Amino acid sequence: MKRLRISVEGKTYEVEVELLDEGLPASSPLAASVGSSRVAARTAAAPAAKPVPVGPAIDGDVVSPLAAVVVSIDVGLGDTVEEGQQLLTLEAMKMNTIVSASSAGTVRVIHVAAGDAVEEGQPMLSIG
Repeated sequence: MKRLRISVEGKTYEVEVELLDEGLPASSPLAASVGSSRVAARTAAAPAAKPVPVGPAIDGDVVSPLAAVVVSIDVGLGDTVEEGQQLLTLEAMKMNTIVSASSAGTVRVIHVAAGDAVEEGQPMLSIG
């Protein structure tokens, strides 16, 4: 068993590598099928987006169109918004989705923060 440290997209992980064919003769069918080595990786405290509790949507709520992570919130509490104005940005599968206001109003409540994981249909903010 060997311990290694690797970086993927700027995040560092510690992994343990088990060489499964170690000690097997090269002529062994098992050694041939396994190849030179096999990696069993276990991440050590990999950072993850924290889930946000899902509540029922009410009138005026802006809900998430898909399961994603909140990248940015482009309005503040008490801001007046126009119909079609960008409210926040979501990221799912390395693609950004812009969420816009469906009607004009004032931002009454912001339920999420940048970095939060949201589910499809989950209220993210309220406009009244």
